[in-house]
Amino acid sequence: MSDKHDPRVLFAAERTLLAWNRTSISLMAFGFVVERFGLFLEIVGRDEMRVFQRHISFFVGISFVLLSAFISFYSIWQHSRSLKMLRPGDIPKGYNLIAGMLVNGVIGLLGIAVSVYLAHGFV
Repeated sequence: MSDKHDPRVLFAAERTLLAWNRTSISLMAFGFVVERFGLFLEIVGRDEMRVFQRHISFFVGISFVLLSAFISFYSIWQHSRSLKMLRPGDIPKGYNLIAGMLVNGVIGLLGIAVSVYLAHGFV
């Protein structure tokens, strides 16, 4: 490896963090839609299938939302490990290293909040 300072490694790690952020948001939205689709099926479905369909869609939807929250928090941990491997010269002066991780943390907390909201509506 060269002794030259190369910020491309940092920016590649940032892009990876943001890719996990997009994946997390997509899974959260999909889980919310799956959970709410079960409510729709309960409203328009037959009586013998209502409860069964509602339970399946609830647990699958909540699983997706909680998976998205886990991915958000895990990506923060993984990104911080990547940052520890960088040399100080690889990071441009004044560059904010915390912003991307903060966004992922907020997304993770929102995922937990959506899970609580959906669970409260299910009970």
